[in-house]
Amino acid sequence: MSKILIRKHEGTIYAEGGGYTGAIDLGYDGHGRRQRIKRKGRTKEIVKDKLIKAVDDLEAGIETSDSHTVAEAVTDWLDRGTREFDASTVTTYRTLAEKNLIPLIGATKLKKLSADDVDSWLESLTGSLSTDSLKKVHSVLRRAIRRAEARDKVGRNVAALVTTPKGRKGRPSKALTLDQATRVLEEAKARPLYAYVALSLLTGVRTEEARALRWSHVVAWVDKAGEWQPVAKSGFDHSKFAVYVWRSVRTDGDTKTEKSRRTLEIPDEAAEALREHHKRQAAQRLRAGSGWQDNDLSSAPGTEPLWPRATSAARSRPSPRRPGSGRTGPRGNCGTRSSRSSATMRSVSRRLRISSGTGRRSSRRRSTGTSSGQ
Repeated sequence: MSKILIRKHEGTIYAEGGGYTGAIDLGYDGHGRRQRIKRKGRTKEIVKDKLIKAVDDLEAGIETSDSHTVAEAVTDWLDRGTREFDASTVTTYRTLAEKNLIPLIGATKLKKLSADDVDSWLESLTGSLSTDSLKKVHSVLRRAIRRAEARDKVGRNVAALVTTPKGRKGRPSKALTLDQATRVLEEAKARPLYAYVALSLLTGVRTEEARALRWSHVVAWVDKAGEWQPVAKSGFDHSKFAVYVWRSVRTDGDTKTEKSRRTLEIPDEAAEALREHHKRQAAQRLRAGSGWQDNDLSSAPGTEPLWPRATSAARSRPSPRRPGSGRTGPRGNCGTRSSRSSATMRSVSRRLRISSGTGRRSSRRRSTGTSSGQ
């Protein structure tokens, strides 16, 4: 047995089981139990290097255990670090991790995981996952290590040093052609969901945003006042209209990202659809009398909000003999419909909020509606 001194810590290295074991004495804890760090290796030099590394981690505030694995870090993040996410989002992350992360690198010790390991792991998935799925599973690892880093289980986040590669080529686009989208609009005119379909196809708002749109966020430009005013106040007797896309039907009521909170000027056809829908709701309100429940919802046929199953069925229901229709969302169909017509790329990007401007300014503004259901 040989004694060693690593900085202020005394320790010993002794032969054991065909190799060597080293121990550093850390004194006693609050319950009087002896605290020690142990490392094993084939030679004394290997053991001493491990003990030096353990002391470095100890003085840097990092837990000295080398047993914490990538799988444990990922599982901990999925169980405890995703509480602000929707249940469906957590399910997606968990499925990706259980199929493409934990089986491949889960057994790796977190402290020994290198950027090269992460690179090799991601490259091995490029033939089976799309670019979007690669970004998500990479995000799972990055967030899991960030959580472990915040709890002093690892010194740095190597996953944050790696760029996500491109995945396999995606499936062919299922977006509607210009003719198909036009026929969908014509077919929808006789249905209660026409305003929803027109707004989605012609502006590219997400379905979750269209379902949460309130009349207080449908506005008209009033020349005399020199400002945008809600149509509920100013009416539809104007030439320019817009929608404040500031909400969604997500759990927290906010849009998908901060930049998604934007203002979109809408084309005449969408404005006309909203105008007719407003009239129809007014007639329903008169018939319902005191039984009317005012949720201020602009896309719902009546008083109740639209739900994904109803809107998915509505947008996927084929028009008579409409070939090749897919289930692509209205946002994707809007871009395809515009790009296949005479619309310029500038106008398409404005509709989908690819360019900045009004939307970026409005992203700092919050919904101020006071209707029930907010």
